[in-house]
Amino acid sequence: MSEKIRAGVVTGKEYEKLVAACKDGGYALAAVNVTSSSTVNAVLEAAARNNSDVIIQVSNGGAGFFGGPAYPDSLRGKILGAVSLARHIHLMAEGYGVCVVLHTDHANRGLLPWIDGLLEEGRKFREETGKPLYTSHMIDLSEEPLEENIGTCAEYLDKMAALDMSLEIELGVTGGEEDGVGSEHTGADNPKLYTQPEDVAYAYEKLNPLGHFSVAASFGNVHGVYKPGNVKLRPVILKDSQELMSERYNLPEKSLDLVFHGGSGSSEAEISEAVSYGVFKMNVDTDLQYAYSEPVGTYVNANQNAFIAQIDPETGKPLKNKYDPRKWVRQAELGMGVKLDEIFSVLNSKGKSLAEK
Repeated sequence: MSEKIRAGVVTGKEYEKLVAACKDGGYALAAVNVTSSSTVNAVLEAAARNNSDVIIQVSNGGAGFFGGPAYPDSLRGKILGAVSLARHIHLMAEGYGVCVVLHTDHANRGLLPWIDGLLEEGRKFREETGKPLYTSHMIDLSEEPLEENIGTCAEYLDKMAALDMSLEIELGVTGGEEDGVGSEHTGADNPKLYTQPEDVAYAYEKLNPLGHFSVAASFGNVHGVYKPGNVKLRPVILKDSQELMSERYNLPEKSLDLVFHGGSGSSEAEISEAVSYGVFKMNVDTDLQYAYSEPVGTYVNANQNAFIAQIDPETGKPLKNKYDPRKWVRQAELGMGVKLDEIFSVLNSKGKSLAEK
């Protein structure tokens, strides 16, 4: 049985214990992109209900939305938005009784100033509390030559390790686009969508001496949901990478900590196979955006008068109890929770929280 961890945001060695428990236990954590306190609370509620640990992450655009699109300084607003979101989670997560990994999603080279700002804010938070603000950050330079990608990632991992943080990198390209960051590459035959095991070995040699890192290795992944035939996942690439690492560096099996991007729309069989090869984290965004939004449309359709007038034009009665945002936003949260119930089950993380009770 895996060692228990205090509920709340996990970082450093506790994060590494959580990752190891996932791989040993044959399950993965859902990584959910959030944009508001409402989406954060929906994730925490569902994780607690399922007794499942979870990864809550935010993109640069999501952080900007959390901070307010009208903030005068766009970069500073996105930094402060990510800080505000993280502090909300630090305050609330422990009370929900599950372990939460705090992570930032795709940051290409143009977004590195955002990461720089968050590292500075993380340094101040660590001085204040004794732990980093975020568990990990992702740097996605997968469109660049391998040496440039890993060279920059090494510089940042050195900084993050000093703050007791981890780094997520991407090798190979995840097709499609997510929140302004991504690739035009799609199609089942595009070689850029498939990471080469030798590239993984190169990254290991450069990064392993510096600190803890995880790898988003592409095996045909594409952000979003596409028509059948457009995406062909090849999880065996992950197996080949793990075997190469074991043979070349005399490491235990499944020693790499692997991440599955573009999980929305994947079949249960594809997900299970990827998890069996050492995937501990699967990003799910598109499906959850729809799950959050669809109930709002249903609610509005069922209460149309409340969204055209404050007084019901048919009955003359006030409609405040219908258009109150707490009513329809709550429907969105519940819809997101239902989808998360399904995701936790598919990832086999339900009932496996390491949080001390």
